[in-house]
Amino acid sequence: MRIGSIFENQNLEKRIAITPEIVKKYISLGLEVCLVENYGLHLGIKDEHFIEAGVKILKDEMEVLNSSDMIVQLSMLSEEQISNIKENQTLIGVLNPYNNKEKLEKLSNNKINIFSLELLPRITRAQSMDILSSQANLAGYKAVIESFANFEKAIPMMMTAAGTVPAAKVLVVGAGVAGLQAIATAKRMGAIVFATDVRMASKEQVESLGGKFLTVEGSENLETEGGYAKEASDDFKKKQEELLSETLKKIDIVICTALIPGKKAPVIIKQNMIENMQAGSVIYDLAAIQGGNTAFTEVDKIINRNGVKIMGESNILNKLPVSASNLYAKNMFNFVDNLFDKENKKININLEDEIIEKTIIK
Repeated sequence: MRIGSIFENQNLEKRIAITPEIVKKYISLGLEVCLVENYGLHLGIKDEHFIEAGVKILKDEMEVLNSSDMIVQLSMLSEEQISNIKENQTLIGVLNPYNNKEKLEKLSNNKINIFSLELLPRITRAQSMDILSSQANLAGYKAVIESFANFEKAIPMMMTAAGTVPAAKVLVVGAGVAGLQAIATAKRMGAIVFATDVRMASKEQVESLGGKFLTVEGSENLETEGGYAKEASDDFKKKQEELLSETLKKIDIVICTALIPGKKAPVIIKQNMIENMQAGSVIYDLAAIQGGNTAFTEVDKIINRNGVKIMGESNILNKLPVSASNLYAKNMFNFVDNLFDKENKKININLEDEIIEKTIIK
């Protein structure tokens, strides 16, 4: 059996799904690996590195698609690429089923096996495959670095003969994987860190990292069985707004990470809150691609509103593509390892396995 991967649209996505380190693992399973020419060159990985690991390099991406039993990618293929996939082939990636219904339907009608890794269940056995966690970890770290780079004051407290520079105050909105990494990173760099989340289970995690958890009075626990945040009630939103309005007046940097899978991001930081913030403050919105957590977020722009900078990128991981690719490739291999029947050297779609059952798109 052959596993293959081709270029992403590099204007949108610089990560790759197979790295030289992971090639050896696929070969040890009994799979042949083929990649398109110059597959990792933009990350400084020459074809020679892949060839040394045992990869077959093909000049034409359509040839890779045609000849691979399994195709592993980051994002959804184009219409032309889809037309080159044959019956019974398998496509695995982060396929965004909420936005790619027509393409997925076409693939399904052509009897292609489709797996989308953002649908992985939050269970212990799936942790090594959890692309949302591995990538969010890096995103949370990088969001702090980017916002600190745009903040025109020092971050840690500094005591000098000329006087004391106060520590920057950071608020992290949403204490999931990205938020917790943002808290840890900001704390390591000397900031005073506050955090808020609709899931009460986050309080202990925030405090263990040295952050102060802001609790909405009479809070309800808004956590799904799968461990994700769910929509808050109007009463909760009102109380949260009041708490945030007062808190934001003294905050220097805000990192927004609040997302609801498959839905528009909740607008948590309203216009009046931003207008009451100190000039020179920075908001980094990791939810920008899903509409943003602020009233003014625009994708790939820095909006200046009354001296407050509001930042949001379509894909922050394009700024860490080597680290992100290494983690993604490992997640992908672990998923394929679970899907692959090593004894019979074929894909085994066992729908009694919760990991396979939840990620397959029918």
